[in-house]
Amino acid sequence: MLDELELLKKDWKRREHDLPRLSFDQIHRMIWKKSSSLVRWIFFISIIEFLAPHLLYLLPSFREGMNYEVADSLGIKALLIGLTAVQYSVTLFYIVQFYKRYQEISVLDSAKALMNRIIRTRKTVMHYIVFCLSMIIVFFGVFIAGIFFADDLVGSLHLHEQANTDPQHLKWVVMGIMGAAGLLFTALMAGVYFLLYGLLTRKLYRNYQELKRMEA
Repeated sequence: MLDELELLKKDWKRREHDLPRLSFDQIHRMIWKKSSSLVRWIFFISIIEFLAPHLLYLLPSFREGMNYEVADSLGIKALLIGLTAVQYSVTLFYIVQFYKRYQEISVLDSAKALMNRIIRTRKTVMHYIVFCLSMIIVFFGVFIAGIFFADDLVGSLHLHEQANTDPQHLKWVVMGIMGAAGLLFTALMAGVYFLLYGLLTRKLYRNYQELKRMEA
């Protein structure tokens, strides 16, 4: 696809005095098709990302590990349920936005309009990534706060082998472990998001730069 685009660009430059508009339209159409395909993949990946955790519920071991017993004993069950509802709502909102961005890219658009839609799509993706990473930090933060304010940390986390450990020292140890796990998991997910969505948005930006050069 890229080689074909480069050939058309060279041909357009050679014949710009004879058939400039036809060649321009051909290149514009190729960039539109590539951009449309990239936005469609962003939409598909967001759906897969949303559905994948739910498919894990088919595994009995995963269902058992996802109960709210610990959260309930820490007094944060209601807060976690509320945050989960917010996460679901906002994620579905962004999935709809990705679909709308895909629908907005039309072959009938001018190059300038296509450029604007590419920029809007990239901003939407970046906002979505920031939201997802922020929610991970918030969830871990809620657990750390629950541990800090827990009256019976040993009973809440079933740490019976540490029953004779100083409660305050145990709290700081567990909070430190949770904090480190939260940072590592956030970094891991940031890498995944920027690998998947970042690769697609970088390609979109290259299309934007190509259109900008054509319009100059």
